[in-house]
Amino acid sequence: MTLLAQSFRANPNRRYIEFGGKGGLGKTTFSAATAYWLAQQGYKVLVFSVDPQASLSDIFERDIFGKGPIEIIPNLFAQEIDADRRIKDYQDEIRRKILDMYGMDTVPEEIEHYIQAAAAEPAMEESAIFDAVVDIVVGGDYDYYIYDLVPLGHALYYLSMASIYNEWIEKITKLREEMQEYAQVAAILERKKQTEEDQILAELQYIRQRISTSSSILTDRERTAFFFVVTPEDMIIRDTVKAAALFAKYQVPICGYIVNRVIPPELAQQNIPEYLRNRIAMQERYLKQIEETFGKDVLACVPEFERDITGMEMIAKVAHALYGGEA
Repeated sequence: MTLLAQSFRANPNRRYIEFGGKGGLGKTTFSAATAYWLAQQGYKVLVFSVDPQASLSDIFERDIFGKGPIEIIPNLFAQEIDADRRIKDYQDEIRRKILDMYGMDTVPEEIEHYIQAAAAEPAMEESAIFDAVVDIVVGGDYDYYIYDLVPLGHALYYLSMASIYNEWIEKITKLREEMQEYAQVAAILERKKQTEEDQILAELQYIRQRISTSSSILTDRERTAFFFVVTPEDMIIRDTVKAAALFAKYQVPICGYIVNRVIPPELAQQNIPEYLRNRIAMQERYLKQIEETFGKDVLACVPEFERDITGMEMIAKVAHALYGGEA
């Protein structure tokens, strides 16, 4: 059993698992392998991604993009969020609420133009994706949720959105509550029936509750574990140190580091090309640096495999490297 497996055993309440790091280091691979390992033990697991490049589809060799949770093997479900579809759904929801709230039969043309224009805003895609993540996180349909994060820069943006949204909605809600109080006082003074509950205020409070719930989950060390993926390369180590400091500002519960693509050192004893011998020597230096930098928080070292990690056979091999022989 590896230290990573021991970490799972020692913290059974951690059911929200995130793998992060720079692009191309193996986050999706480890997300899929962890989901496989947990599913093999009888847990119902969802591994999901917001990456539009559909990495989970590639690794599972299944077309799952935008199709909701798809069962890959018993207990293992995978989902890739289609942001464009989410934006269209969001637009439809806005139209419906306008019609319901104001008793209209059709959405006025000028409002429809605004709804269409809003979809082109750069922030709309991020908002749609964030809302989809909130839906998944607060759903409670699975024993484990494995979040295959986008590369570091975007991941920080998504993680910060919870606090940004919450602050904005808190200000708007406060203003709305004050407006409602004035309306109720006016109704009393004029001896009119008090206004019905403000639908807009109720909607804002609902959104704030959802964001608060998801944010509290993703920053709760008792329920969430974030693992950085790192490779034995100088720039990757430097970037990971910087990213870890930034993530800490958002109270992300960093629980360890996984070293990927380690060339087996025993190859140096064999008749191998000089460039490969040099790379092994270079990796030894950086592995020592990783040990000095991250120490006991390094929970697993995964070797460089002979081919791309796609299909269940290779995913099982990675799971074995990550967690030992229990898969």
